[in-house]
Amino acid sequence: MVPTMSPATDWKEIVLPDEDARLLRHAEALRDIQRRSAARTGKVQRALHAKANAGLLAELTVLPNLAEYARVGLFAAPATYRAYVRFSNGSGQVQHDEKPDVRGVAVKVLGVPGKKIIPGLEDATTQDFLLIKSAATPFRNADEFVALVCATERPALAIPRLIAALGVRRAFSLVKKLAGGLGGKVASLATLPYYSALPIKYGPYACHYALAPQDRAGPSGAPYATSPASRQHLGEELAERLRRGPVTYDFRVQFYVDDRRTPIEDASVEWLETDAPFLTVARLTLLQQDTSSSRGRRVADLCEGLSFDPWHTTADFRPLGNMMRARSHAYRLSTQERGALPEPDGTEPLG
Repeated sequence: MVPTMSPATDWKEIVLPDEDARLLRHAEALRDIQRRSAARTGKVQRALHAKANAGLLAELTVLPNLAEYARVGLFAAPATYRAYVRFSNGSGQVQHDEKPDVRGVAVKVLGVPGKKIIPGLEDATTQDFLLIKSAATPFRNADEFVALVCATERPALAIPRLIAALGVRRAFSLVKKLAGGLGGKVASLATLPYYSALPIKYGPYACHYALAPQDRAGPSGAPYATSPASRQHLGEELAERLRRGPVTYDFRVQFYVDDRRTPIEDASVEWLETDAPFLTVARLTLLQQDTSSSRGRRVADLCEGLSFDPWHTTADFRPLGNMMRARSHAYRLSTQERGALPEPDGTEPLG
């Protein structure tokens, strides 16, 4: 049941005195991994989510008649915005789509007014939303996340290095959670739900956000046919759908209730729908398009060159919590390292 009363506003962040310096060191460690990967491959890629499944044209339509408390910033009034969307695998390596992995979606909405947070991008007319296929992370905080990423850079030493960083009990608990979170085989990116997994502000409130697919399956209840041997079969299946028609998701938010059930600082706790019901505030539509056309390839190249950053937003939607504060440093260094394109404004020559 969607709440009719305004959500709680007593959420709070807990920032330790040494946190910013520690998070900067974490960001530098991830950038060093990015540099070592570039030395091996000859190409500077994203530190994580290196492999794109698709780069697409989309629209975000804000719904009418939202509850008063939900009318904030971008969602204040009914409107349709153009958007670019990048689907990706979570690994820092470009690998076969059959491998278990985090799957991600990054959305860049165009034509959004208001001052943005990132220095130098204050006047950009874009706003980003980033999601993964899990409603929570296995990690309580950025210390655990970076320990895992650094440990797995050398797989043969991953477990000993993780134990050294986190202790035996927490290391094995984390590995178990991570394996469960990666899940089994993914048949279609279009039928997965996606989640922010981390909180942001929503005006005076705090929320998680999510994309709920309206498509459930392809013809006869099955995904669209692709070559199972293809390393790119997830992107190919999505491309086949989009040649036939649009793909739509409900853009939903769930609001902070209390620090036990919907914590701001512990990223490992899932915000359950039974505690924090979802409210649909918009719809994201991947437009019908031919990704193999010259225009489709230009869109994909543009999306690959852009940065997608949860901190690229207005103050009304500022990211919250330790994991999000870590991303402020990490995304900035990664973006600078690979020389990301300037923010788009909708006038990009796509053909």
